[in-house]
Amino acid sequence: MLRPLAVHDFSAWREVRVRNEEWLLPWEPIRQPSMPDPTRDRAAFENRCSARDRERAADHAYPFGVFVDQQLAGEVNINNVTRGALQSATIGYWIDQAKAGQAYIAEAVIVAVQFAFEQLHLHRLEVCIVPRNTNSRRVMDKLAFRSEGVAERYLEINGTWEDHVRYAITVEEWRAREDELVAAWIAG
Repeated sequence: MLRPLAVHDFSAWREVRVRNEEWLLPWEPIRQPSMPDPTRDRAAFENRCSARDRERAADHAYPFGVFVDQQLAGEVNINNVTRGALQSATIGYWIDQAKAGQAYIAEAVIVAVQFAFEQLHLHRLEVCIVPRNTNSRRVMDKLAFRSEGVAERYLEINGTWEDHVRYAITVEEWRAREDELVAAWIAG
């Protein structure tokens, strides 16, 4: 199940994020030391939830917790929504290491893609991944998103400007593959 995280998810969020710090750290931006850590500080987590609610209300981002058997297992987020002529967004995701390799994120990405194209009426979605992140790239391989090459020094990850492999899918590609993707990842 996908749903926005809420304040009552703090304990589950803290447990999963703390347990997975070493697993996730290589793939995430460095948290500013002056900023409270939402992983350990309930008020910071509440602020994070409020900020995410505002992003959703402003049509800038649509973050979702990924729940497996009613337990928080990760997140999939539709970020950087751009309207106008672009009608585009990026998708980012992470998974609890204990749940990795079970296709939960592939399923969550397809649910998010369906939402983005059918509810938000976006035209293009992009997923950008550090090349050595083989687990995350495997999700794109499973879903057969189109690779668009490497963007050099694209994002600052864990203190280093990292290259990213760019994957994309357009609404036209979604329509051509929707039945296949829904049958394989949502209905199946």
